[in-house]
Amino acid sequence: QLQASGGGLVQAGGSLRLSCAASGRTFSTYTIAWFRQAPGKEREFVGGITSSGISTNYADSVKGRSTISRDNAKNTVYLRMNSLKSEDTAVYYCAARIRFGVPVTENDYNYWGQGTLVTVSS
Repeated sequence: QLQASGGGLVQAGGSLRLSCAASGRTFSTYTIAWFRQAPGKEREFVGGITSSGISTNYADSVKGRSTISRDNAKNTVYLRMNSLKSEDTAVYYCAARIRFGVPVTENDYNYWGQGTLVTVSS
C-alpha cells in the first residue's frame, strides 16, 4: 500500500517535498515513480527511482529542479521540487513496480497510491 503526502499551497518559485510511504517488508525491491495529473489533462510521468536508489529518471519538465530520493529503512520515497511554477499544479501520485527500470508509462506500474494535491500560486 502506498500513501503520498506533503502537498499543499505553495507560492511560485518556492519548494516542497512530497513523501510516498509504503507498507510491507519488500519496499526495497520496488521501483517507485511519481506521476501527476493537472486539471483537464492526462496523468504524466514526473520521475522515478530504482529499488536501490542508484538510478533515477526525470521528465524534461522537472529535470534540473527536482530530486527523487529514497530511504528504504523508512519505506519512503521523496520528491523534492524547487522553483515551482503554476504549471506544476496537479495531483501527485506515487506508483510502484517490481521490475527494474523507471519507465515513463503508467501501465508499467503495478501499484498506485492516492494522490496529494499541489497548488502553486502565482
